[in-house]
Amino acid sequence: QVQLVESGGGLVQGGGSLKLSCSASGRTSRINIMGWFRQAPEKEREFVAAITWSGGSTRYADSVKGRFTISRDNAKNTVYLQMNSLKPEDTAVYYCAADPSYALFTDQIQYDYWGQGTQVTVSS
Repeated sequence: QVQLVESGGGLVQGGGSLKLSCSASGRTSRINIMGWFRQAPEKEREFVAAITWSGGSTRYADSVKGRFTISRDNAKNTVYLQMNSLKPEDTAVYYCAADPSYALFTDQIQYDYWGQGTQVTVSS
């Protein structure tokens, strides 16, 4: 099994920045991709970004391209999401996900492992 723990959420003013972290433990050798999803109140969970564990290839949702950056530190088994130029519509619970697959899936159903989520609130 793989355990994921997110941190770094909080309240920030519009235009500000936050950096989320997701630490993986357990059978981390099974992880080949990690992703971030988010879910706003009364909305479906949506894809934000994903990264391959080995080569560092990335994929982003159009809504966050140019503002968010996903990265990983293999030695620390940690993936990050640097969020800049935050907007009120970025307010959501952000979830970390991981999977043994090699494709940068955008569909949440493809990910086997999930964290508990961290709240990000952007004020206007």
